[in-house]
Amino acid sequence: MDPALSSDVLAKLRQPRPYPAVSLLMPTHRREPDNAQDPVRLRNLVAAAEKAVQDDPAVTRERRADVMDQLGRAVAEIDLAHAEDGLVIFVAPGEHHVWTVARTVPERIVLADTFLTRNLVAAQAAEQPSWALAVAADRVSLWSGSPERTTEHTGDGFPLTRSLEDPDAERKERVGDLPSTFQDEATRQFLREAHTALRAVLASAPRPLYVIGEPAALALLEDTGPLQPGAVPLHHGGLARGPASAVQEAVEPARVAREAAAAATVMAELDAARGRREFAGGIDEVWRAAREGRVRLLAVEDHYRTVVRDEGGHLEPAEPGEPEARDDMVDEIVERALDTGAEVQFVRDDTLLDMDRIAAALRY
Repeated sequence: MDPALSSDVLAKLRQPRPYPAVSLLMPTHRREPDNAQDPVRLRNLVAAAEKAVQDDPAVTRERRADVMDQLGRAVAEIDLAHAEDGLVIFVAPGEHHVWTVARTVPERIVLADTFLTRNLVAAQAAEQPSWALAVAADRVSLWSGSPERTTEHTGDGFPLTRSLEDPDAERKERVGDLPSTFQDEATRQFLREAHTALRAVLASAPRPLYVIGEPAALALLEDTGPLQPGAVPLHHGGLARGPASAVQEAVEPARVAREAAAAATVMAELDAARGRREFAGGIDEVWRAAREGRVRLLAVEDHYRTVVRDEGGHLEPAEPGEPEARDDMVDEIVERALDTGAEVQFVRDDTLLDMDRIAAALRY
């Protein structure tokens, strides 16, 4: 599986590829008995993709062999025992990428000169990822979190580690000059290095931040300078080495509180936009506003999906499998909104019930 999604990763995936860039999407299941169908469905999808590549006269023999090899490698990386709600496979000459995402995707095979990224973009937006910095005197670790999972971020200088052994400690103890762990200059320098590394990460991947550690550690870290507006301190020691489940448990109450506050802010924004007549509600109105680049704030219920077709510039309800039916229009709107600089917020199901489950505050 590929690493966690980020804005940089998504930007690279959206760049043009040599034809064919093959996108395979498939809904998956977390639990029995539904997950029993996933291996068969995957085999059928891969077979259909192979046939599409084989039958395409625009694909040269050399590229066909390359893509087939990459597709085989991608399939070998998939572990359906740890599937979530959707599987996304991208294959092109010389490369392959695999993600399991916590958002359902439509079953689809697309051959083009770019990957079909809209479902990954929406999945990343729906995850609303955050960072958790776990601080100790000898280790500072960074964790990438979402409501579904928490994983340690290894890279960009993390984790930072050091030894607490002081070769001069015996002499200091004799003269009564042994400082506490969070007062000595070596610890201060260590946390300054962590502070600098974290700011670099936040500059390239801004997210909500939780800082976990003993009060003395957090106070010393704060003394080096502000980390990020809205960073939430959590007084909980012993998590610099994880495990991931303990970090997630420590962050969860604060994450839920932040989510509730964000949802209240979104609803207030939508109500104000409605009063100014800068509001769109329902899939058709929001889609048209997104196409025109007028969306400032997009709100979508977590599990809202719908099947529609384009009827003369308006979206009408459709049944799955109908000609011209589009079953990932919500994800397309999310991607378009993000492309035009809009803020996207996913909210709990039924929050937008009186707005047809998707709504937007408009720029004009």
